[in-house]
Amino acid sequence: MKKERTWILFPAAVLLCVAANGFPLTVSMPRCWPGLIVCALAANLLPLFISASGNGTQLRLLTHGNGCLRLFVIGVILSVPLQLIQGSLNFFTDPTRWLIGLLVCVCVLAVTFWNGMICVYCTSVQLGIKRRLIGILCGMIPMVNLFVLGNILKTTSAEIRFEAEKNALDRSRREQQICNTHYPIVLVHGVFFRDTRFFNYWGRIPEALTRNGAQIFYGEQPSAASIADCGKFLADRIQEICRQTGSQKVNIIAHSKGGLDCRYAIAFCGAAPFVASLTTVNTPHRGCKFADYLLDKIPQPAQQQVAETYNIALRKLGEADADFMAAVSDLTSESCTRLDTAMPLPEGIFCHSIGSKLNHASGGKFPLNFSYHLVRYFDGANDGLVGEDSFRWGPEFTFLQAPGKEGISHGDMIDLNRYNLPGFDVREFYVQLVADLRRRGL
Repeated sequence: MKKERTWILFPAAVLLCVAANGFPLTVSMPRCWPGLIVCALAANLLPLFISASGNGTQLRLLTHGNGCLRLFVIGVILSVPLQLIQGSLNFFTDPTRWLIGLLVCVCVLAVTFWNGMICVYCTSVQLGIKRRLIGILCGMIPMVNLFVLGNILKTTSAEIRFEAEKNALDRSRREQQICNTHYPIVLVHGVFFRDTRFFNYWGRIPEALTRNGAQIFYGEQPSAASIADCGKFLADRIQEICRQTGSQKVNIIAHSKGGLDCRYAIAFCGAAPFVASLTTVNTPHRGCKFADYLLDKIPQPAQQQVAETYNIALRKLGEADADFMAAVSDLTSESCTRLDTAMPLPEGIFCHSIGSKLNHASGGKFPLNFSYHLVRYFDGANDGLVGEDSFRWGPEFTFLQAPGKEGISHGDMIDLNRYNLPGFDVREFYVQLVADLRRRGL
């Protein structure tokens, strides 16, 4: 892997300190002004060259922003003693000269700081909304802002290292095209979501698969509809993809309710001849007992009000046949257990089920951090929505756990939050998952 050229920060730091603290030179030598301006510009541009080539525009800008912030810290550390020395020499003899020099120093360092902050705020994925808000709210609080800046540097530095390593890995195996399967991949989303131009349900996973040779399509079934209706839609969609690609079959990777929709399409809607493999990810094959509880305890008028509000919102987004209650009712333990019995393991199709465990409620992002306790009460260990006992289906089963208090949530399994989870690289997991399909000739 090409290493980051961090040595560039050393000449950049020298140039920054000269520009920030060189005002006294301009008093006796006015011609130095252009030189100081050039030094300041060069110091702010040099971090652009820290990132190794091939890392992409976003990562290069993030590396540049991180470099500018580190450069700002170095500049402050070096400038403080220099300004103290200049102040002790000129405060009583020429205080105006020193104050103007101090102002110039602050302005030069501020330019470098904002250069860095704007770049990391615009390009970092791992900072998230929470850290960005903390940075804005605490940026003007003395001492606290130092801890916030340190956290931003730590977070973005880890992101840069992680993404650079992933880019290097993908470059090293580019010729192998390890995800170039015999049949195209169809990603099928879960309930209450849709794949759109502006928000990919699968996060950064499709890009990672495509970079390694995969041909990706999407299920595009309704976000809120019964399993039967979604299954019929998917059966037509699968045949459409086969016609479009000229392929006889497809490999399906389905998340959550999408796995049940696909099983229905295979069992009852004639999709079986067109499916080479079905991989279900965190699918509630035997339903969710907490869904039974909610439907039993929440009054019917309240249920209808929630359902109608949701359906109206979806209709405005173009989903004319949205049916919230049908989607929820099909996820109860009673309904899923009945369907599971009626849909035997299909012959001639490679079947693989996957599940994961959330170790602690705080490890899940909203609303999974709230639902975790409710699901745990009824279904035991879970991913924030689905109990561990409901994941297993077929002879091939993979159960994923990550060290630490977080674990792997229902949303983490589709990179919903674009979060680099410690101990689990979701993008590489899918790359290896599809690579295994290729090794099987699928």
